[in-house]
Amino acid sequence: MVLPGEVSFFLAFCIAALLILLLWRTPTGKANLPPGPTPLPLVGTFFHINVQNMIGSLLRLQEKYGPVFTVYMGSQPAVVLCGYEAVKEALVDHAEAFSARAPMPALDKKFTDYGVVFTNGERWKQLRRFSLTTLRNFGMGKRSIEERIQEEAGFLVEELKKTEGHPFDPSIHLSHISSNVICSVVFGNRFEYEDKEFITFLDLIKKILVLLFSPWMQLCVLFPRLMKIAPGPHRKLAVYMDELERFVSGRIRMHRESLDPNCPRDFIDCFLTKMEQERENPASEFVEENLTVTVLNLFFAGTESVSTTMRYGLLLLLRYPEIEAKIQAEIDEVVGRNRSPSMEDRTKMPYTDATVQEILRFADFSPLGVPRVATSDTQFRGYTIPKGTAILTFLTTILHDPQRFETPEKFNPGHFLDENGAFKRSEAFIPFSAGKRVCLGEALARMELFLFLTTLLQNFKLGSLQDREEIDISPEIRSGGKLPPPYRLCMVPR
Repeated sequence: MVLPGEVSFFLAFCIAALLILLLWRTPTGKANLPPGPTPLPLVGTFFHINVQNMIGSLLRLQEKYGPVFTVYMGSQPAVVLCGYEAVKEALVDHAEAFSARAPMPALDKKFTDYGVVFTNGERWKQLRRFSLTTLRNFGMGKRSIEERIQEEAGFLVEELKKTEGHPFDPSIHLSHISSNVICSVVFGNRFEYEDKEFITFLDLIKKILVLLFSPWMQLCVLFPRLMKIAPGPHRKLAVYMDELERFVSGRIRMHRESLDPNCPRDFIDCFLTKMEQERENPASEFVEENLTVTVLNLFFAGTESVSTTMRYGLLLLLRYPEIEAKIQAEIDEVVGRNRSPSMEDRTKMPYTDATVQEILRFADFSPLGVPRVATSDTQFRGYTIPKGTAILTFLTTILHDPQRFETPEKFNPGHFLDENGAFKRSEAFIPFSAGKRVCLGEALARMELFLFLTTLLQNFKLGSLQDREEIDISPEIRSGGKLPPPYRLCMVPR
């Protein structure tokens, strides 16, 4: 007969033994890592980080531990870098040591082993070089990317005229235009806004991004093995990614059937031509898996970030009509009303250029950047960061640094203007990160934001049913991301 006391003792013994085992397996004291909260067995520093608001949690830890500190994702350490000096020192001065991408346990292995975003080494170098060159010299003399953006901006203007000045939610329209630019570059054609295939495609991207910025994904990082078998919305991620892959694979088949290597129409044609050129090379990185995932990488990098930033930009101008009026005066003076704005106009429009920069700074669309990983044991600021340690670049602490921007929590285009009203650069303006892994689509995103914004304000005046002073411009925090609050506006023809 087993007595209750014996049962309690046995359970206590088992729990103690389990804790000792977990403590033994937790890598404390393994390296001279930066300071941080003491990790617990199995859960690491989980109780110091609110998965609903990682940004707020990390800001509090920065106040306590300084610009470089360590948190634990389960048993794995992650070094967090805050402020311009620490991030520049890591990503520029130690570029090679911090140039690799960290593993993404939430994603299927195929999407981390192929493509241009999450891969490392020679695969990443070749794919990035090819992608940058193809986007820069697009189409071998065919229509430029700028022309495609101008075309899409024109379609948007015609679509918004149908609202007849009535209030509407701009999120769907802005999602359509940013996605259509990528479609034009990658697939060679845009889609009508009512196209069911296009709507389904955008809906899948939106569902995936909602999941990636949800607390469920943070739990996948903390407990990767457990979350692979645990029920929850995160299990749908693989289903959505498979559907996207099937869509892209179908487009690749269509391109292969009509390919003319001497006249590539888009990114897929250029990649297929490169595949044919390297057909006899067994070590070639130009294979269909890399094409499929790179195309998906371009969509995720170039759609939601631009549409979200545009959505925030329009909200900010809605709140500050005096800034909108200054931009429109500059548009009228430089561009006029009879032609489309072009990138050549930007140098003559310092106030508009500064406003676009300030929208990017204030929107802060990627607060934590994309995680990196140390490629070797690295000495950094007196600490030893072991090979394989995750690196988080906390970009919010740069873009909202009061030492770098006079009024960091206020929307102020003056941050990028000198005393004479000329455009002024800031070294701390790095919303697209820095170093060897700087965002592949930075130039495209900047072009889109400038051309879309100037085209809209050339044709419309923004209106709101709310009193301007009552418009809320504070961001909604979604785990490790930021979004503008939902709103409605009116587009009144000028």
